[in-house]
Amino acid sequence: MKPVDANHRKLRGVVAVLKNSGATEHERENAATLKARLERRLEQQGALSGDWTDIVFRLGRKAREMKKSAAPLFATGDSTTIAVRLGRAVGQGLKKWRAS
Repeated sequence: MKPVDANHRKLRGVVAVLKNSGATEHERENAATLKARLERRLEQQGALSGDWTDIVFRLGRKAREMKKSAAPLFATGDSTTIAVRLGRAVGQGLKKWRAS
């Protein structure tokens, strides 16, 4: 896990403690100081702000990764190759069906 992602995860946990109505005053103080420290650390690391631009940036990065990692469906993309493979598959299926 990247340090920035780890700090974001920790920050979400601290915010959950702050929003918890059952937390004591001391827990809230500790969570507030920890939140300030984590936010400073994120600013020093150059992390994104967490608004909609951050979400769009991460979405674009994931789309780029998916585009790179996906293998092509067929080695050649012309329709004749696809039709030949489909014909072979149907022919083999018919042979098995007739035999049974």
